[in-house]
Parts: sequence; C-alpha cells; structure tokens
Amino acid sequence: MKKLVSILLVTVLVALAISGCAGQGSTGANNAGGKVTIGCAIYKFDDTFMTGVRNAITQNAEGKAQVDVVDSQNSQPTQNDKVDLFITKKVKGLAINPVDRAAAGVIIDKAKKANIPVVFFNREPLADDMKKWDKVYYVGAKAEESGTIEGQMIVDYWKAHPEMDKNKDGVLQYVMLKGEPGHQDAELRTKFSIKAVEDAGIKVQKLAEDTAMWDRVKGQEKMAAFLASQGDKIEAVFANNDDMALGAIEALKAAGYFKDKKFMPVVGVDATAPALKALEDGTLLGTVLNDAKNQGKATFNISYILAQGQTPSKANAGYDIVDGKYVWVPYKKITKENMNDAK
Repeated sequence: MKKLVSILLVTVLVALAISGCAGQGSTGANNAGGKVTIGCAIYKFDDTFMTGVRNAITQNAEGKAQVDVVDSQNSQPTQNDKVDLFITKKVKGLAINPVDRAAAGVIIDKAKKANIPVVFFNREPLADDMKKWDKVYYVGAKAEESGTIEGQMIVDYWKAHPEMDKNKDGVLQYVMLKGEPGHQDAELRTKFSIKAVEDAGIKVQKLAEDTAMWDRVKGQEKMAAFLASQGDKIEAVFANNDDMALGAIEALKAAGYFKDKKFMPVVGVDATAPALKALEDGTLLGTVLNDAKNQGKATFNISYILAQGQTPSKANAGYDIVDGKYVWVPYKKITKENMNDAK
C-alpha cells in the first residue's frame, strides 16, 4: 500500500512539474508573472509633457502588463536600436513616441515583419505610413485645435484690454516661439494660433519667430534675443508649448515685466504643473490642456488589447477609434479661472 501511495505521489509531482514548465513556456514574451510585455520608447525622458504621458502609461499597466520604457535620447538611430532590441526580445506589442515622425515607416516595416502590433503616440506618423499595416494605431491630439485655442485666448485679452495695443495702431505685434522644425504640432500650432486671431478680425504683424525646440532654456534665450531686437514693440508672445512659454517669461522678468503693472500676455500648450504655477502667479496668460493622462491611458489600452491578439474598439479600449486607426484626445482651454480642471 505504501509503495502504491509513493508511486502515485511521484506521478502527481512529475505531472505538476511538466504542467508548470508548459505553462511558463507558453507565455513566449510574457514575463514570469504571466503578463504580456510591451516595449515602449519615448523620444526623450527630460520632456516635461512626455514625462506625464509615460507615467500614465506605466500607471495604467500596473497589474495588467509589463511595460519596458526606454529613453531614445532624442536620437532616431538610438530609438531604432531600442526597437530592434524589443523585437529580439519578442515583446507582444510596441508603443512608440517617435523622435522623427518621418522615420515611423521603418519601424512599421520592422514590426510588421515580426508581427508585433505598434501604437505610435504624440507624434503622428505620415498618413501613407499609417496605411502600411492594419496593426498600426496612433494616439494623440489635433494640433490645429490647440493652436486655435491659443489664438482665441489672445483675442479675448486684446478685446478686454485696449492697453495691449501699445502703439494704438490696431495691429497685434507678436513674436512666436516654435517647437521642433517639421513637427506637425509646431507647424499647426503656429499656423492656427495666428489664424484664430485673424479670423476674429484683428490684424497681425509678426515681429520675430524662431525655434526653441520645445525647451525652456532655449525659449528664454530666444525671448531675450527678441526683446533685444524688438523691445517694447512686442504685444504678445505665442509659444508652441509651456516649457518655451516659461522660458519666455523668465526673459521677460529680467526685462522688468510682471511688476509695476508691466504685463506681457504669454500663451503656451500642455498645462504642465510648472505652467499652472505660472498661471497662479499671474505671469502666464493661458495654456491649453494637452491631456497627458488620457494620452497615456489610451496608448496603453490600445497596446494591451493588440498585445493580446484582439482588435481595439471603443467597447474594449474606452476611446473612439477614428478611421480604424486614430484615437484623438481633445484639448481644453486653461486659464487662471479654471486651472483646477487641469490639476
């Protein structure tokens, strides 16, 4: 009897061991906890807005998937190497914030060959590249909308504050701080912010425009140069994002603004925490909520669904999917009056 029990016990243990090995082997690129692994590459970690997006991605992944997030260091070749490594590791999905939107096609070709679905976010690939494969998606916001809101905030201030027209010529003299050249957000925010002013019936004159590459320090340097060349002729400052707007504010402070009733209307985009502090201080006129939390959440949701071999839809992803490929997260105007909405 004892011998029979021993044989049965050994048999059960062997069966359990085989079952355990089979279970581990069947997960492929899943991690030890049985969760799918998603490779995520950010264009650079020290971008304030993208920090919010990647934090939202990792927070939404908790308890569901393993997301390996890497810094592309603002280098497309570096990002390509990261993607190659993800593919070698046989991740189940890719979430990519491209350094260069024009390079997305190469990443798509690699992903398609390895049959790994890819979700791009925040930097929209070219339309032709998006059509290359049915397992390519994009999560972002319509840049023209943010530009329009920026322009509308300046229009509202112009109408409410006649003193903004310093030389009383009825023309808005402005300077523009642009993001990365060729980036769709930079180009569209620049175009549509001014279009909104003109559509309101206000004449404009561009005194100066330069790229500050989304960077606060560069924004401060460019604004200091604008002040040196244009001085008090400047009546408004448009910036394609908050970091550049905050840099401009530092240069304006050094030039004596924001004290003794000397004010300069400055607008930006992203509604980052430092920008909200500037709103509270009264140095930033307004910003536009670029919803990092929902961009991150949507990016993870779509990536996770694809990684499980399913097709994303509003029912399972929680977001409308336009043209079967695009998730658009809306912008919102943020001023001192409604800044708690952004918080």
